Formats: sequence, structure tokens, C-alpha cells
Amino acid sequence: MPKVSAVLIAQNEEDRIENAIRSLAFCDEIVVVDGGSTDATADRVRGSGARLLQRPFDGFVAQKNFAVDQARNDLVLSLDADEEVSHALRKEIQDLTATEALNAGYRMRRLTHYLGYEIRATDWYPDWQLRLFDRRRGRFCGDLVHESVQINGKIGRFSGELVHRPYRDEDDHRRRIERYTTLWAQAAHRKGKTVIPGVGEAASAFAFLRNYVFKRGFTLGDVGYKISRLNALYVRQKYAKLKALQSGPPE
Repeated sequence: MPKVSAVLIAQNEEDRIENAIRSLAFCDEIVVVDGGSTDATADRVRGSGARLLQRPFDGFVAQKNFAVDQARNDLVLSLDADEEVSHALRKEIQDLTATEALNAGYRMRRLTHYLGYEIRATDWYPDWQLRLFDRRRGRFCGDLVHESVQINGKIGRFSGELVHRPYRDEDDHRRRIERYTTLWAQAAHRKGKTVIPGVGEAASAFAFLRNYVFKRGFTLGDVGYKISRLNALYVRQKYAKLKALQSGPPE
């Protein structure tokens, strides 16, 4: 029966890391790579019984692949510190690992909790994520943002959900939009991507329409409207920042 290594990366997640680790208690080991926390994250990892490693953060892809490489088992379950394995998903994984016939990787739906609501609409759902995989057949790839596992082999799906708590409040949401749009623009600029006038505004308007109407954000009431507006803000800001880099002095 294959053993499962859970791997996480964390930085300044003292208020969430213990919940993530508790949800992984069924795994054969838990490895947490701390990227240089200045809060009590490292102490809480040590107190949880997980194996703590510390490494300066140099990008999500590099940090996650490092965590995967430190696992003692080839079957790896990768989580972020703001995620938890639901009871239903845990049972599916346990049932799966009781057999020997495993796919190269498995996707699971990610259910976001936001401002007291479960979000089952907008771009945020079902948000399929490939997180359980054989590290001999998969690796994290990507740029500064939006990393994902690339698999060589058959991919299965779970019906159980991964619980996601990405934002502590709306201010935290806006701060992360500011950070991730900057990273997106830097990565796009390095690749030579350009933006023509009006594209950012048009893409932002369509993002709102897609989230609020086509993906039924309106069914969530005020919180669906807020998510749709902030998703549109993300799109508008990333193109504005790319345009600013594009208009700046040559590097």
C-alpha cells in the first residue's frame, strides 16, 4: 500500500498553518518548508509534529519543488498553508491508497471560504487543482504566479473538496491583488508580452460579466458582486502594470 507524504510551503501563516496540518493527520508524514517567517509559524509547525525545513523563498515553483524533493515517499499531497483537506476528500484519498492501481496524478475541486460564505460560483469554483501525484511523473511548473503540477500520465479526479481560505478579510484580498498583479506584469514583460490601448479596460469589463453573470456570481448576493468586482480589478491592474513597464525605459 503506497504511503503519502504531505508537503506544504508557508511564510507568516501562524493563524492558519495548524488547521492545514491537522487536516493532513492521515498522511504518513508532513513536511513544511518555511520561507522565512517573522511570526510564530515555525514554532507552531514544530509543535504540531510536522517536519520543519527552512529555506529562503525564491519563488513558488522553486519552493514547492524543493518541498516535494524532501518527501520520503513518492506519492505526494501538496497543500498551501491556507488550505485544508475536507473529511470527504480525506476518505477518498485513504480509500485510493488502499489499492495499488494509482494514476499519475489526481485533481480535486477547491472550495473557497470568503467573508463567511462558501463560494460555489464565479471563477472561484470549481477551481480544479492537481495536488496528489507521483513525484516521479510530475513536477511544479510555471512563472512567478499561477504555478501548477505538470503530469506525465493518466490523471484522475476526486469528488471531495479542498477547503481554501485565501483571504483573511477584504483588505487582505486587495493587498494580494496588488502583489500578484505586480508579479504577473513582471513575468509577462520579461516574456515580451505587450498590451494595446483599451485591452485592459475591455478585459476587466468582461471579467466582471463572466464572474457575475455567466458564472452566476449574482446568486451569492452582495458577496458575489464584491468578488466579481475584485476579480475585474485584478485584470485591470495587471494590464495597467504591464503597460507601465512597457512604456518605461529599456532594461
